[in-house]
Amino acid sequence: MNVRPKLNLLDPDQINEVHSYSTRILEDTGIKVESKTALEIFAKSDGVKIKGDVVYIQGELISHAIKQAPSDIEVFSKSGESAFQLGKKQGRETHFGIGCTNTWFQDIDNSQVELFTRKHMQHSTKLGDLLDNYDMVSTLGIPSDVPVDKMDLYSTLDMYANTSKPLVLLVSGEGKINDVFDLLSSLHGDISTLPFCIPYVNPITPLVLNETTSDKMIASINHDLPLMYSNYSMYGGTSPVSEGGSLALLNAELLAGLVFSQLIKEGSKIILGSLPAAFNMVSMGSHYTPISYLLNLACAEMMNFYEIPHCGTSGSTNGRGADLLASGNLWINHLSSCIGKVGCAPFVGGNFDSMAFSPTTVVLSNQIIGEAKKFARGFAINDETVNLHEIDQVGHGGDYFTSEQTLASLHDLNNTDDIWSSLSLEAWKEQHMPTAENELIQYTQDIYSKAILASEENADIIKKGEEYIESH
Repeated sequence: MNVRPKLNLLDPDQINEVHSYSTRILEDTGIKVESKTALEIFAKSDGVKIKGDVVYIQGELISHAIKQAPSDIEVFSKSGESAFQLGKKQGRETHFGIGCTNTWFQDIDNSQVELFTRKHMQHSTKLGDLLDNYDMVSTLGIPSDVPVDKMDLYSTLDMYANTSKPLVLLVSGEGKINDVFDLLSSLHGDISTLPFCIPYVNPITPLVLNETTSDKMIASINHDLPLMYSNYSMYGGTSPVSEGGSLALLNAELLAGLVFSQLIKEGSKIILGSLPAAFNMVSMGSHYTPISYLLNLACAEMMNFYEIPHCGTSGSTNGRGADLLASGNLWINHLSSCIGKVGCAPFVGGNFDSMAFSPTTVVLSNQIIGEAKKFARGFAINDETVNLHEIDQVGHGGDYFTSEQTLASLHDLNNTDDIWSSLSLEAWKEQHMPTAENELIQYTQDIYSKAILASEENADIIKKGEEYIESH
């Protein structure tokens, strides 16, 4: 067991207090439910009261739903191998993914943006497949070069063809999620027994379970798929400006989604989390702040208390590329996630508040995730690592350059950075003072070229999927 850094925000009394506030919100204010089908599902329980389209959920039903939901969810790769688990290891390991739903693509060379297309989806999915520190691929963007009514199908096809990693699916079209499941079943076969795809849905903050979301939840649960249910807020805009108020409200919304999932079918696999942003009164837009990351950590600790798998923020920023602004947000998000209790962070790689997908930001973030994970692993203190015998052998004024322990660790000591070369001042001057940004761009160009070549090997799957889409 290593000595590991740990980041804890809420003490047990504060956790119970947040739960109490959230319960009171659901009991006294309730949640608006837009779907008649969803209202009928709620109405089957004695633990709710319904007035019009507002559902009031009693504390006993909330506690029952918490007990019924699985505390551990296993997610598989496309080949059927175990990819990762969410739940039990929260606080020990965070899983990252690239995404999500960007409308623009940011060029690697010059940071110019162009409309997101299928080729961007194919090549960038393969980029995520090649980078070791990503565990999943989320819907990366909204392709502009396909009919709107087929967009979700082509997006799913292009992701499925270009990665073996689990998929987080953001289906935007109303009534399209079953079509997406049918497409995956035609390409893959059974998608339920060893689930590799996780549908992602959002309620509307504050306190609305919208019809599109409830329909997607029902369809996903009927397919026995794990489901990500995450709310997005802008404190001071769509949630209270106070940290405590936002936390209590967002937690209440997540508990309402949990209750609904268990009323659809007890034991349904659900992953809960929040994307808490701030509302900027000047720009009239959202942005992430230090408070956002604190709320993210607090949400993770609430889910850890409930023993519910968690998904959280990913550091998608208002950066203008892989720049200082983006780097700062990525570092604080990834490091705090890895030493906190965040289960997964599935949406890395967006700039301009996740409007523009940036391969360079994805590569930079991959590097940061790796460093954050090394930091989170800590180090061991025991007889073997302290090695008193070696200390005694070297004695006074000696060195450890050729000690047995040092020689055994040469691989780790010589494991230089993949992106940035180690340069002395003189070497840097001799090489005409290369910037760190230019080296990052060059490295991204190289690996993205590999991704493009590798994606061309999946033409058969793409053709099979296109034939299916065109015939339905």
